[in-house]
Amino acid sequence: MSVEQAPVQRADFDQVMVPNYSPAAFIPVRGEGSRVWDQSGRELIDFAGGIAVNALGHCHPALVKALTEQANTLWHVSNVFTNEPALRLAHKLVDATFAERAFFCNSGAESNEAAFKLARRVAHDRFGPEKHEIIATVNSFHGRTLFTVSVGGQPKYSDGFGPKITGISHVPYNDLEALKAQISDKTCAVVIEPIQGESGVVPADKAYLEGARKLCDEYNALLIFDEVQTGVGRTGSLYAYQHYGVTPDILTSAKSLGGGFPIGAMLTTTDLAKHLAVGTHGTTYGGNPLACAVACAVLDVVNTPETLAGIKAKHERFKSRLEQIGQQSGLFTQVRGVGLLIGCVLSDAWKGKVKDILNAAEKEGVMVLQAGPDVVRFAPSLVVEDADIDEGLARFERAVAKLTQG
Repeated sequence: MSVEQAPVQRADFDQVMVPNYSPAAFIPVRGEGSRVWDQSGRELIDFAGGIAVNALGHCHPALVKALTEQANTLWHVSNVFTNEPALRLAHKLVDATFAERAFFCNSGAESNEAAFKLARRVAHDRFGPEKHEIIATVNSFHGRTLFTVSVGGQPKYSDGFGPKITGISHVPYNDLEALKAQISDKTCAVVIEPIQGESGVVPADKAYLEGARKLCDEYNALLIFDEVQTGVGRTGSLYAYQHYGVTPDILTSAKSLGGGFPIGAMLTTTDLAKHLAVGTHGTTYGGNPLACAVACAVLDVVNTPETLAGIKAKHERFKSRLEQIGQQSGLFTQVRGVGLLIGCVLSDAWKGKVKDILNAAEKEGVMVLQAGPDVVRFAPSLVVEDADIDEGLARFERAVAKLTQG
């Protein structure tokens, strides 16, 4: 550090930050690959991945290079002008997916906001204002703006902020009959996470997604896949819709897309995209050169047969060891998920105590996540080394042993 900076510690958080988070007691200050060091120099293995964001771990050379080169070239021009990295990124995404058009923004919530606005706009233009209803699933999560939190199926996040956006309903996940009963000519969109992330790492059944696709076609509704958490290699396919073989009309992406640099994307077809004509939607920072340059580098590393095959192999390595730990300790009953989005479902005796497990893991030097109150979630780097998987799970096993043996 060339500039002398004032020392800060965890206690400062409680003095100067809005109290809407409850961060861990330690502060990570440096990362490399799948390892992180805190202020005291203690090393931890990172299986949290910044909540499925750090697709290539910490300080990956390809990302550092892309960011620093772009930082020395051009930071921001706004959408009054276009820029080269944004066009390159759009080409990469269009070439690799069903999509023909991309819209860039800064987060998953903004990607979903754009998707929901597009769906309503298409229905409005083609069928009139009556066709505006959106069907989402119970326990879904789509972001924290007022629109996206209303579409999300978790009242604990949307209650208490005044009147909600109307025309939104929620049906149970993986329940095709419930969707069939709810959909109508007023439905403009059905939005589904191919794997429910925040509510417990729950993968969709293939038949459910196929059925949703068919219903949307029947009722002239758009099928939106929220792939904020499942996208960019997380499942071992570039996007989870490819894993399932079901193509949406609109797909949203963020998290891993920037590998840690904030970016979001909404992907769709030319036919639908034309409804967002000049002036209908926008964002000052969206598609900025720094974010797009980094995202291009992420895709170049992730979207290769080697990386994607590696993710599937690493899934097996995690799963077999976690199942073993679960059986020995009685801590969890099931290990589920796809690729490197894995959830361990706690047994009845441990339901609601996921925070204790996270804390115990941290004490042993491994960072893991929760997904709802009853699931331990793993969302590590997509290129996490086998040695780090083994060492991290050994630490996790020690944490579990200390917990369960009191």
